[in-house]
Amino acid sequence: MAAHTLSKLPTTSSTSASLFSNSNTRRRRPQSLPLPWLGTNNVSLRYSNLRPHEQSKHRPIAASVLSSLPTANPERLSSAEKVPKWSRKAIKSFAMGELEARKLKYPTTGTEALLMGILIEGTSLASKFLRANGITLFKVRDETIKLLGKAEMYFFSPEHPPLTEAAQRALDWAVDQKLKAGDGGEILTSHLLLGIWSEAGSPGHKIMATLGFNDEKAKELESLSSESGM
Repeated sequence: MAAHTLSKLPTTSSTSASLFSNSNTRRRRPQSLPLPWLGTNNVSLRYSNLRPHEQSKHRPIAASVLSSLPTANPERLSSAEKVPKWSRKAIKSFAMGELEARKLKYPTTGTEALLMGILIEGTSLASKFLRANGITLFKVRDETIKLLGKAEMYFFSPEHPPLTEAAQRALDWAVDQKLKAGDGGEILTSHLLLGIWSEAGSPGHKIMATLGFNDEKAKELESLSSESGM
């Protein structure tokens, strides 16, 4: 019976032998990998190029850093030694204002966006002064939506929403005040905030007035900036 059973077992064929022999041989390395997710089967990527760590070392990184803020009258700043520079906090406030305008899907960066940018930056004297007087980011944002309304759902603002005329004048006012002072140093966030307040008909001015800011507080902020030695 055992002999009869063994006789029915399959013998090793050439196919099975080749399978065993191939397991001991080196597998061939695919030369290309089809990438149907690129939209075509004709595009291939060699394994030798799949080196993310090596490729990342040589990949260029695009980055832009603001070193100054736009001015409508560059000709008045002809003398390089007299050109006042914006402080790091003021530049960050401006950048945060642009970002807030994009978040609200507004087509431009207005004085209301610059005001929110100052509050988002959060560490400057101007920002602390606003919060000490009850003017917070959430209140300014709510007042902005009440005043300007909500943007259309499917509208997308540009990467750098252009300044409104009032916002540009606020920046220029800050530069002019620093030039008139003639004391050197940088243009501070306080100058930017007072520049927003100087634009009486702008949304930023209206929002500040609605939340309790007035000329007396503007003078107080200016005095604090002078006393702090900035």
